[in-house]
Amino acid sequence: MDLTRLIVKGGVLSPGELREIVNMGLEQGQKSISFGSRQDIIFSKGFRPVKKDKMGKHHFVYPDEKSGNNIVSSYVSTDIFRNTPWLTGNKFLYVLEQFKEQPKLKVNITDPKQQLVPLFTGHINFIASHHEDYWFVYIRLPKWDKMELYPVLVYSWDVAKVYYEIEKTLIEEPQSAEMIFQLVSEKLDTNNRTIDKSLSIPFYPFPYYEGMNKLGIDQYWLGLYWRNNLYDLDFLKEMCELCFDCKIGKICITPWKSFIVKGIPKERKLDWEKFLGKKGINVRHSLLELNWHLPVAMEWALNLKTFLVRTLDQFDISTYGLTFGLSEYNREGHYFTSIVVEKNESPKELESIKIRDTYNILYAKNFDPNTKEYIVHAQDVDKLELPTILIELSRKYFEELGNSVLEINTVSAKKEKTIQEMHQCQECMTIYNPEYGDPSQGIEKGVLFNDLPEGYCCSLCEAPKSNFVLLEKVLA
Repeated sequence: MDLTRLIVKGGVLSPGELREIVNMGLEQGQKSISFGSRQDIIFSKGFRPVKKDKMGKHHFVYPDEKSGNNIVSSYVSTDIFRNTPWLTGNKFLYVLEQFKEQPKLKVNITDPKQQLVPLFTGHINFIASHHEDYWFVYIRLPKWDKMELYPVLVYSWDVAKVYYEIEKTLIEEPQSAEMIFQLVSEKLDTNNRTIDKSLSIPFYPFPYYEGMNKLGIDQYWLGLYWRNNLYDLDFLKEMCELCFDCKIGKICITPWKSFIVKGIPKERKLDWEKFLGKKGINVRHSLLELNWHLPVAMEWALNLKTFLVRTLDQFDISTYGLTFGLSEYNREGHYFTSIVVEKNESPKELESIKIRDTYNILYAKNFDPNTKEYIVHAQDVDKLELPTILIELSRKYFEELGNSVLEINTVSAKKEKTIQEMHQCQECMTIYNPEYGDPSQGIEKGVLFNDLPEGYCCSLCEAPKSNFVLLEKVLA
């Protein structure tokens, strides 16, 4: 595929950097850019290599090149979704800044308490631990058939050092995380810590990440998603100017072909809404529309998604918290959605004959993509059968919702089950869960919905308390 990738370290860039990138595209007659699943930027067919004197510090990977892997990070989630208390946006930026050279392996640097960014889709996965400034490291090198835990926690200040040393060990063709640890320890003096508690990953429904949303008391964050994943360059250029005007420092790319702008001042919210309105930008897609992961520039995938979304919408099916992926058949693929629809390869001997495509449907164990375990639910089914099967799986998901916590690589902890009442906003489908309260509005953990003040409104769309309805009681 004739696509050029631009590496965006950690999915974070400044408005100035985005404006430079936009101008590079406009100078070549490009109309739009797309976003990739590793928080990178994709230029379409026909993008010519940029001269070195104009490239600046930007790192391009052209169609004939295989080198270049993006560092995926969950910086995008900080301040706006659930997070590990010590892992601030500044801490992410500091860790990312240590990576001076372009990694040869896929690196993920993530907070396990967020759902927006996958934890285990890298070759080297740094995941925040319960100890401040220490990280679990999960390794699955390209030829390994399973993921392994590095035997110690790694210090924030050593993350990049340890990664580059792991990269050097590739020449030895290490077969285990223990062997990598021995090789790294011979070369580096690092401030490691003993693993005294397992990595526990609670499963929460996938968050709504679009539209204008409250951020603390006097700021907002904006999530923008275009269903065709073609982001207009002229629009982005004007948006960068508005970011400068509002003194916004960072723009974050998500792995879901969208991006988020954090820190919009409360007094400038109207300016942003007017800007979006004048440009005709829709910021209220349904959850059913948003939570899909598609390969870039694959027409069959976009057409299939459109068909499935329209059909499920006609049946009025709730998919709150579920995520879907479309993929070509690939048993080595590392998916990160709750449900995967896999397109089968046509037999080579029948390539000349026009036959209908068939699909396999897989779902993650407990519908939690972080398990990395996928169960085949149906095989070789026709496109017209897919909606019925997805409805079946959606019902199965809601029956099992709230019954699992993922414990990685150590002794599982017993979790006492309690009955919870959760209420859902009918405007944007946000859920109020008393287990977490609503910190953005000063509501502490444990406050029941009925005890909320009458003036309480949805933290996402600001709908009144009366717009919430009781969901079925679930075990948690």
